[in-house]
Amino acid sequence: MPVTRPTAQLGLGLAALGRPGYITIGHGRDLDGIDPIEMQRRCHAVLDAAWEGGVRWFDAARSYGRAEEWLASWLRAREIARDAVTVSSKWGYTYTADWHVTAEHHEIKDHTLPALERQLAETRALLGGHLSLYQVHSATLESGILDDARVLGRLGELRDGGLAIGLSLSGPHQRETLERALEITIGGKPLWSAVQATWNLHERSVEPALRVAKQAGLRVMIKEALANGRLAARNAPAALRALAFRDDVSPDAVALAAALAQPFVDVVLSGAVSEQQLAENLRAREVDGAAVAEATLSLVEPPERYWEERARLPWN
Repeated sequence: MPVTRPTAQLGLGLAALGRPGYITIGHGRDLDGIDPIEMQRRCHAVLDAAWEGGVRWFDAARSYGRAEEWLASWLRAREIARDAVTVSSKWGYTYTADWHVTAEHHEIKDHTLPALERQLAETRALLGGHLSLYQVHSATLESGILDDARVLGRLGELRDGGLAIGLSLSGPHQRETLERALEITIGGKPLWSAVQATWNLHERSVEPALRVAKQAGLRVMIKEALANGRLAARNAPAALRALAFRDDVSPDAVALAAALAQPFVDVVLSGAVSEQQLAENLRAREVDGAAVAEATLSLVEPPERYWEERARLPWN
């Protein structure tokens, strides 16, 4: 039986490509060295492979080490037109590890207006006109950003100036945070154009709010579809490995296919750090993801447990 191709597209997230430490299981082994020159070469090679594979959405953040810088240098070197790609980035975290994998703190959260102004200027200096979506990085109810009139007003000004504004979510209360965010209007108009959330075969709690966001006209982006490596390769649960064996693909492809198949999803971000990983991820488009999502309901975890497990993952 032929696979119904998803309407969602695969994008490439640069969280694990732009800095030497990340919380994906096996990241250090997969990266195989942290020399900045070699890492930039690797980043460009993965970007090249993504482009050749039809990927046209690239997502970075100020806290992803040198991800914006390397994405910008790749766009210039390949002479890629602004209207040929969608480039999104995020503000709200500052990278503080100074290229050390064993740093005590890798990033510091700051959702204040001065942080927005500083990081927006930094992002624009690198990405220029290619930047088409700017997102609050990991908005939560606890951070207070959804009640900060000065920050929200400034984001409204940026929206009115032609820059699409979005937010990314994190933590066990993604659903409640998004429901609150969807109530926000600035100047009588909705503030947000997009939302980026964690949805995967272990953590589906945000799904009802994502459906509402999609109906409200937001672009819905999925991050961490492989649960920071828990659904990838040798770490994947037996049920996922069995489905992968049946379809002659990797567990990575199966897990990504499930996200791609969700009717409320527009973009699913791959976090690949090598051309081989990306090639495996791209095969998600060959898999019946809707059937995968239905067959793996037993993998769903309570959100509190999922995020506690994520918090225990080491930077490597």
